[in-house]
Amino acid sequence: MSEDWAAVAKAINERVNELGWKQRELAERSQVSQAIVREIQNHTVERKRSDRTLEALAVALGLHPQHLLAVLHGRIPPALGQPRENMEDAVSARLAAIEQRLTSITEQLADLTELLRRDGKSRG
Repeated sequence: MSEDWAAVAKAINERVNELGWKQRELAERSQVSQAIVREIQNHTVERKRSDRTLEALAVALGLHPQHLLAVLHGRIPPALGQPRENMEDAVSARLAAIEQRLTSITEQLADLTELLRRDGKSRG
């Protein structure tokens, strides 16, 4: 599976904005250098980061430790309190990807159903 560092940057930036933090505060709370936080947040350097770096950022942001790893790999992030997933398990990774796709399809079907319902009312 491909890695989506832009999605990681977006997730971090949204959460930092919710919390009203500055980049420096995230760096201090996560014990990740401000330069690395800047690179990830601004999506300026796209290179492999350690799982521990993403976990430290997620925990500092009050997210599940594997939240940013899930975002990176296009999976639905686990909620706080959920058990840790074995991210190396190929079956778990595939099931998570299928789950995300099914969620997307379900949302699209709900939108189509609503459009058809409205269209039926306007013709009736």
